[in-house]
Amino acid sequence: MTATALQAPTGLVTHDLEGHDNVYAKEPMMELAGPEAGWGFHRRAEMLNGRLAMLGFVAAIMTELISGEGLLRTIGL
Repeated sequence: MTATALQAPTGLVTHDLEGHDNVYAKEPMMELAGPEAGWGFHRRAEMLNGRLAMLGFVAAIMTELISGEGLLRTIGL
């Protein structure tokens, strides 16, 4: 049986008292998305998501009022 060496990223390997390597024992630092980022959880994205959800809810209510049926029955479910 041959042993392979695991190449771990620098700074993520810790050692116990017996000298054994403990790979990925330390969690990498979290990087937060800035407001100019295109993707991720930031204030601008969450505001857009909330506004679109409100529009969808109003559209569902209007569909029910106009058709007289529930939304699921209207789309055939």
